[in-house]
Amino acid sequence: MTLARYNPRKIIIYSRDEMKQWEMAKKYEGDSRVRFFIGDVRDRERLYRALDGVDYVVHAAATKIVPTAEYNPFECVKTNINGAMNVIDACIDKGVKRAVALSTDKASSPINLYGATKLASDKLFVAGNSYAGGHDTRFAVVRYGNVMGSRGSVIPFFLSIKEKGVLPITDRRMTRFMISLEQGVELVWHTFADMQGGEIYVKKIPSMAITDVAQAVAPDAKLEVIGIRPGEKLHEQMISAEDALYTYEYPEHFKILPAIHKWSIDPSRIKDGTKVPEDFVYASDNNPEWMTVDMLRSWILTNQHKIGNF
Repeated sequence: MTLARYNPRKIIIYSRDEMKQWEMAKKYEGDSRVRFFIGDVRDRERLYRALDGVDYVVHAAATKIVPTAEYNPFECVKTNINGAMNVIDACIDKGVKRAVALSTDKASSPINLYGATKLASDKLFVAGNSYAGGHDTRFAVVRYGNVMGSRGSVIPFFLSIKEKGVLPITDRRMTRFMISLEQGVELVWHTFADMQGGEIYVKKIPSMAITDVAQAVAPDAKLEVIGIRPGEKLHEQMISAEDALYTYEYPEHFKILPAIHKWSIDPSRIKDGTKVPEDFVYASDNNPEWMTVDMLRSWILTNQHKIGNF
């Protein structure tokens, strides 16, 4: 999408996943615009080298699997918090113009370590705009729910075991936000164009019951209730009642403005937004928009070639 729409001089893929980089390098072989750096956001020196001459940064690195974070808390903190600090410092020192961090619904009213570390990362990116001092680097955050078909998510997991005839679910009442990879990318592009610095952009996306996800993948499978895993929520939330005091609504998204420095009343950040009610909460169980079984099944049929590969 980026290469076709914007024709950038170069795109640098920075990650520690050498296999994924090798597969991508084969796909873009011969395109000199795509470069690859093996590295980790924990590695400050390597990050500085990778960001030399870079104008725009999308920070997507994270330890994201909830139970993994619960059982490996030190490692989660090193990547999600220390890594975010390294990215912020490197962006400022290397003269990056704009940096956008990918957040998660779990960062709103977090109950697990993953969500808590992502909330800390969000706060770091918001405050990074004042931390930058006289530098021109600006930081913002995008927040959305489960990326449909992404590695480690429920859809590829259900697809991998559906032939067994039994799908494990944690709770029949559970709901989740659903977003496609393309929608997530579009939100990032919008953020780069709209941001002044310090905003958290929340995409308006549909919810879905976990039982409907299972039915869409394997309609004849038996559902086995296994109980909620460590750190897992029954319903996800992207905007809390506390956030509502600083939140504005737009046709396709919400924008949470920072409480610090009176930025929440800055007209250049509000633009044409409408203030949400003081008791507003955006959660997967009170969402006015829902994805049906047929809608998800149609999406799976259209995207089955790439499910689990991103």
